[in-house]
Amino acid sequence: MRRVVGLLGLPLVLVVGCGPAGSEGAGHGQPPDAASAGTPQSGPGGGAEGQRAAFEQRAAQVAEAWRPGPTWTSGYVPLQEPTVLLGAPAFTPQTEQAYRSGWYRVRVDLPTARPPDGVIRFPAGTRSVPLVSAANAYRQLDQGDPPSCPPEPGGGVPEPRKGGPVVPPGPDDPVQTQAPRTCVSLTVTEAELGTAPVRTSRGVAQVPAWLFTVAELDARVARLAVAPAAVDAVPEATPPSSPAPEGLVGAVGLDAVAGDRIDLRLGLGACDTDITPLVWERDDLVVLGGGVVRSTDVCTEQLQLEPVSVTLRAPLGDRTVLDALTGAPVRLHSP
Repeated sequence: MRRVVGLLGLPLVLVVGCGPAGSEGAGHGQPPDAASAGTPQSGPGGGAEGQRAAFEQRAAQVAEAWRPGPTWTSGYVPLQEPTVLLGAPAFTPQTEQAYRSGWYRVRVDLPTARPPDGVIRFPAGTRSVPLVSAANAYRQLDQGDPPSCPPEPGGGVPEPRKGGPVVPPGPDDPVQTQAPRTCVSLTVTEAELGTAPVRTSRGVAQVPAWLFTVAELDARVARLAVAPAAVDAVPEATPPSSPAPEGLVGAVGLDAVAGDRIDLRLGLGACDTDITPLVWERDDLVVLGGGVVRSTDVCTEQLQLEPVSVTLRAPLGDRTVLDALTGAPVRLHSP
């Protein structure tokens, strides 16, 4: 099988999400003597060629160590969060914060009875699973109220306090540099049992879910309805026994998968430079990582997330995606 490798560098980014995410690295597999394409980048271990060779060796070790067990191909192992947006939500800053924080209120009676068993439909095969009630799913969805918005009886949002003297600011009073925190929760007005697309160990499956209509959003919020007893755990990864190559960084999450393109995030040090997404392919799995040049100067130790993209030699399909650093499956972050 012929392989094509593409490595493109990305500009240095020192804050999360500030760099372009459109650079691509074409996928490659075995044998190890394939040609590469792209602009060479400087790096440890003999520059770009040495960095790529060290990554390929590490990726092959990760693939060899991957032994997930039978539930990976026969059970239900979700590889993303159990809350999924169905459609474009048309977020405002306040509603996006409420969604990501799990701030909800309910304006409809939710069924408390457990529905009949549902069916998960994988690309190849189905699985019957027990489900939870709408009320149970809502309890998992709702993470409380905004700190500035204490609950009121009945679950509603209190009106702003009125009354009391209003004292105009004086010349020596501090200037307010920030708008007051807005009290926003998302209002559930309807619940319906349906399905949602979920990335699993067996590819993208249609999974039973409670679909909540939210007054403040244009999209419905789906909470997966599969009972916890029917959810198989992601297996523990066994990383290679040898140390990771110098300058190798890991893939901490997938942002999107579309055909042969994967948008992901690399976990970097604050002073890393010459960021290069790296990908290694096999017929049954893909290994992702990145190469960087470490700074020799004193630097802070916080983790930074760098968005990058890679292009595979074939659509991802139901192939497993592994992190080159830890050997663990890489999960898809729900929007």
